[in-house]
Amino acid sequence: MSAVPVEPVETPEPAWRQRAVERSTRAAKLRAEQRVQRFLDAAQELIADKGTTDFTVQEVVERSRQSLRSFYQHFDGKHELLLALFEDALSRSAAQIREAAAAGGDPLEKLRIAVDLLYHSSEPRAGAQSPLFTDFAIQLLVSHPDQVATAHLPLLGFFTELVEEAVAAGQAVSPKPRRTASLIMQTAMFTARAPSAPVGAHPSPISAEEVWAFCLGGITGGAVTGGASAGTPAKKTAARKTTTRATSRSSGSKA
Repeated sequence: MSAVPVEPVETPEPAWRQRAVERSTRAAKLRAEQRVQRFLDAAQELIADKGTTDFTVQEVVERSRQSLRSFYQHFDGKHELLLALFEDALSRSAAQIREAAAAGGDPLEKLRIAVDLLYHSSEPRAGAQSPLFTDFAIQLLVSHPDQVATAHLPLLGFFTELVEEAVAAGQAVSPKPRRTASLIMQTAMFTARAPSAPVGAHPSPISAEEVWAFCLGGITGGAVTGGASAGTPAKKTAARKTTTRATSRSSGSKA
């Protein structure tokens, strides 16, 4: 009777081969990351020099001292490079806002800090490109809405956490925290970029404090201005008290 097995026995890959392949893969990945970062740094330098995103791929290639072939190995075109810059800026801003908001004493205070920072991060800056809302961000929002939405996920996730914490603490009412968080973010970012004197409006720009008061009224069902209030009967009294305390803290006055 033959001792030879019917099915061939697979010989496991030698450990040294696995280590060699992994080492080679790590080295290739590191080189690719370094090349990408050089392209991003070059683009950021061009934006700072020009005060606009009106630059060419060739300028980025020359500034980075790399090849055009290498650029297109990592990016489909200029729009994808700008999207990478936008996503990177949003990710860093989300981390900074999360760190600053941690100093808040309660969920609503943390949310107030986050709204304030998001507003000021989105404001136009003389001679500089705002990282959160620039001319190319607006262009990308129109041409690549899905990618822009993905880039906002770190910020949206954090604001959703803050809304959920406020709801759990009985400080806010929101049946859909994620949608509420999105509304708060859009209110802060778009208002910060609005013209200082829109047609038919008051000549002074809307402040971060006014944006927060508006958002606070929306999530608590309390008064925003003029003493008018709305909300569910069960939450109405508590919401009014919460609104008064939080608005006082945000404006620096005593409750």
